[in-house]
Amino acid sequence: MTQTSQRSLRVLAAMSGGVDSAVAAARAVEAGHDVTGVHLALSANPQSFRTGARGCCTIEDSRDARRAADVIGIPFYVWDLAERFREDVVEDFVAEYEAGRTPNPCLRCNEKIKFAALLDKALALGFDAVCTGHYATVVLNEDGGRELHRASDMAKDQSYVLGVLDEKQLAHAMFPLGDTLTTKDEIRAEAERRGLAVAKKPDSHDICFIADGDTQGFLASRLGGPAEGDIVDESGTKVGTHEGAFGFTIGQRKGLRIGHPAPDGKPRYVLDISPVNNTVTVGPVEALDVTALTAVRPRWCGTPPAGSGTYTAQLRAHGGESEVTAELADGTLYVAFAEPVRGVAPGQAVVLYDGTRVVGSATIATTVRRETAAAG
Repeated sequence: MTQTSQRSLRVLAAMSGGVDSAVAAARAVEAGHDVTGVHLALSANPQSFRTGARGCCTIEDSRDARRAADVIGIPFYVWDLAERFREDVVEDFVAEYEAGRTPNPCLRCNEKIKFAALLDKALALGFDAVCTGHYATVVLNEDGGRELHRASDMAKDQSYVLGVLDEKQLAHAMFPLGDTLTTKDEIRAEAERRGLAVAKKPDSHDICFIADGDTQGFLASRLGGPAEGDIVDESGTKVGTHEGAFGFTIGQRKGLRIGHPAPDGKPRYVLDISPVNNTVTVGPVEALDVTALTAVRPRWCGTPPAGSGTYTAQLRAHGGESEVTAELADGTLYVAFAEPVRGVAPGQAVVLYDGTRVVGSATIATTVRRETAAAG
């Protein structure tokens, strides 16, 4: 197994205006590729300046990307994908929360925007590959097939949010930062050596299209504002009220505003969210233990697995791995955990790994608790 071929390619570098994508574009040029930079305008009403380290896709980001391209010495364009982003990412995010699920918009953006809309347009224009600043590695097998692997530095690995890429998309993906054992400080130092002004720019955090970080406020503005409902315990006894079930996630502890403590005095956590009757169920942390799950809409980074197999699974972007057995049957992925895990919510992605290789990703539909089944 070898790294992706280093022959000279026509490369479209997606430049967000941040330090990672700028260094990735510079490294692609240094590797001898013919690189063109592009900034994706994903917001219909971009702000002039970001709020601290939150958000992205602002006018400031576009200008930073252009300045970086000028320093690197590559052509640069801005492509307006705001409408596609709104339909495929933002509206999907709102609909998932409305249905009581917890989506990951970064996975949806990688699937629908960066490696679908952007890649399709790049290929139509004669480019060979799309380059991004993600920390992951694409390797080329002896048979010519490609595999997605974790980054060399696990601390920065972003393969989880790329688990939605299929083999065709991987064939045209380039991640110049993925096989480098360097810290973020070293990436910033490299950017500074290259004369890139984004070297000291803070990373963006949280959800890019919710610049102020107020997810509940964002959802309330799109789902009709406060909708008071009951917070109940496992027996169905009312223990409080809320202003919209969409404002909660499975495993949440803070912000429940329950008027009185549990009988045992221990904290309570969100166990279930029912958008049908606008009810949030809470209970002890032990009730969050999940032993198995089902997942739908699988996407495979290569050949789909056949039969039952043993893998590791990752359930969130910055989470650890869990040993699992998994089997695909009639389009549904069935996953059983060797040890119970907590904080698993329908709508999240489960990404399977075979060693460092990403096998694929699927969207969690239902979970099975240690004692009972909790439908998603």
